Amino acid sequence: AIALPAYLQYSIRVKNGECLNVAAAAKIAVNETAQDRGSLGLVTSTNTGYSFVASSYCADVTIANGGAITAETHNTGASTPAVFLLSPSNANGRIEWDCSETAGVQELEIPAECRS
Repeated sequence: AIALPAYLQYSIRVKNGECLNVAAAAKIAVNETAQDRGSLGLVTSTNTGYSFVASSYCADVTIANGGAITAETHNTGASTPAVFLLSPSNANGRIEWDCSETAGVQELEIPAECRS
């Protein structure tokens, strides 16, 4: 009786993680554009060359001005689809990424890198 809910949370967490893996290409696009343009402030939603193709568990990945990335999940089995915000910052000559989940999903359904 305890194993089934734990497995379901694990299954949802893995599917949410797949959307973060898909978003890795957007992170590369932001990194390269910031390097080319000279700063994160010059990254826009249109100058990265990034285009998204939906996957089984990732509904959308978008890049905002300044390089922040939003990754929205779907078809994970969760009652609320996870929405991840990947926020870039310059640190020691490289771009660091902070991940947060913004839709209020249960913590056990969120990959470790995005738990608060």
